[in-house]
Amino acid sequence: MFSQASFLQYAQWSGIATLAFGVLTILGFFLMWGIRFRLVGTTGFMIVLTAGLFTLSLTPLTRTAVPGAVRYSLVYDNGGTQAVIAVSPSVNITELNATLTQAANDLFSYGRLARNGETQLTVRVRTVIHPEEGLSLPLYIGTAKRSLASREDSQIEIQFNQDNLKKLPSNEI
Repeated sequence: MFSQASFLQYAQWSGIATLAFGVLTILGFFLMWGIRFRLVGTTGFMIVLTAGLFTLSLTPLTRTAVPGAVRYSLVYDNGGTQAVIAVSPSVNITELNATLTQAANDLFSYGRLARNGETQLTVRVRTVIHPEEGLSLPLYIGTAKRSLASREDSQIEIQFNQDNLKKLPSNEI
């Protein structure tokens, strides 16, 4: 996997190539080459490519994996302060805790908008059980709240809905 350092190195090489194409473009205009307008397009593309590679060198691309977390799917995300994930009904309490922590970390973004003075991202976890044939019952079984401002939030608040946890078919809860 690419690291920030490798993207920075690619950006440097791309910057050198951009300067070379810029010099060729200027030379093309002075010498009236037939490909001078193609060189303008190539130089413009190289500028965009260099800017993109440099931007990727600034942003961390790695995600920390929380041990014990199970797969989840994102059901709802308003791009601001609320998100909902779904897990299997066979999840146990330790997996649920790890999964909520993982989802809260994964869904953090500096681009999220705080609304109505809310300063925390709220991630709710739900599952769907089938108590009888033809009946599906969605259960919200937990919530995680984390800061919208700091990526390194060690104070993630996790709460469980004990009443809904008792309705799960798993014996481990």
